[in-house]
Amino acid sequence: MGKAYTPNIKSDKGKNLTKYVAEFVKKNKYNSIPKNVVELAKKHILDGFGLALSGSVARTGDYLFKHIKQNSAKGRATVIGSKMKVTSRFAALANGTGIHSDDYDDTQLAVQKDRVYGLLTHPTAPCLPSAFAEGELKKINGKDFLNAYLIGVDVECKVSEAMSPRHYQHGFHSTATCGTLASAAAAAKIRGYNVDQIQRSLAIAASLSAGLRENFGTMTKPLHAGRAAESGVVACDLVGYGWSATDKILESPRGFFQAHGGGYNLNSIKGQLGRPWTFSKPGISIKPHPCGSLTHPGMTKMLELILKHDIKPQDVVKVDVGTNHNMQNALIHHRPTNEFQAKFSMEYSMAILLVQRRAYIPEYQDKRINKPDVQKMLRKINFYKNKVAEAAGYDKMTTIIDIYLKNGKKISGRGDFGKGSPMIPMSYDEVADKFLGCCEFAKWSTKKSKAIIETVRHLEKLKDISKLSKLLSK
Repeated sequence: MGKAYTPNIKSDKGKNLTKYVAEFVKKNKYNSIPKNVVELAKKHILDGFGLALSGSVARTGDYLFKHIKQNSAKGRATVIGSKMKVTSRFAALANGTGIHSDDYDDTQLAVQKDRVYGLLTHPTAPCLPSAFAEGELKKINGKDFLNAYLIGVDVECKVSEAMSPRHYQHGFHSTATCGTLASAAAAAKIRGYNVDQIQRSLAIAASLSAGLRENFGTMTKPLHAGRAAESGVVACDLVGYGWSATDKILESPRGFFQAHGGGYNLNSIKGQLGRPWTFSKPGISIKPHPCGSLTHPGMTKMLELILKHDIKPQDVVKVDVGTNHNMQNALIHHRPTNEFQAKFSMEYSMAILLVQRRAYIPEYQDKRINKPDVQKMLRKINFYKNKVAEAAGYDKMTTIIDIYLKNGKKISGRGDFGKGSPMIPMSYDEVADKFLGCCEFAKWSTKKSKAIIETVRHLEKLKDISKLSKLLSK
């Protein structure tokens, strides 16, 4: 796709890039979206709503609800999983944080060879909350809601893909930074902003974008998604009052791409929005496990080996798990003692499967993590840099597994893709099963849960998305 370009104040390369993005946001219509893309989007929207419900009962939800009650005026936007109706910015904050609280939400992964498989964004968490809050206030129909959501996702993913790899490697979290632009794009679309207003919304959002990877493994990581969702709404609020901002925030030598990454690949974004839609190619993954996506190819293969060979935990002597070194840079918690650390621990993710043969939200709770059986097992996991995985390239999450048993047998496998990835996709019904698991964890009404599944399944026929608000609030 070409080398990353560093903007130069004397060069016209990249000129009008922000305007191009704004024109895409303004002009795109629901009828131009391929049917298969709409069907994919509905799976991810259902997934996002389920995660917002499960996130509402997480500790982050408890703390954030207290914060919102103290700081938000009453409004008409729904805080999912609660009785609260607040202003749209605070609903976006709560719901974005909730969706990302269990690290169980979808992921778009970089595909260019100079990108590490980890220069990624979680596209639904920042833009679904802003589209839902704004759409709820405007009482838009399902088609307009889908259009705004898909626009936000594509902006987020294409911006993330274009960003120089330095952005992620030096510590920025793409969900927090690129996700802010997605939120602004979705909100601006629903508000019916013109091209100039959209450019200013993107510019303000870019100045509000922030989030550092050093906070991975803590409550602050999901806050990144919530603040991205909130900041996009705030940006549109200010523009609505007449706030001024630059019209070239993306391409400027002092703008978003240069400041955050030291450059960008113009060919990855210019002319690429909706051509094809990211949902169509390269695709976006839905997670089967509530932990960092980098563990998922290995977890998919590990579970397959456990079931195929009926591996019992007491028979395991040692397990070697090899990946490229960039995956090790993200999976930094080797002896986790809480849920946030465990989500970024290859050792724990392998150990819990060996001990329990499943890894859902209950398996990533502090009480389970600190039980002796899984703590003992994770100390048998050797997580190391593997030459084969390294040679496969950093754009892949290749994971090499060798399990050594007491009877002297060695069982091996290689995972390149995880369940839920475009290569091994989940059906709508499989996503619905995951959704029901999130609802069960949140102790949500079974009747409401099943109604949400069917409403989202036929979302394009919905005349007013406020119907969903009632199903998602107490």
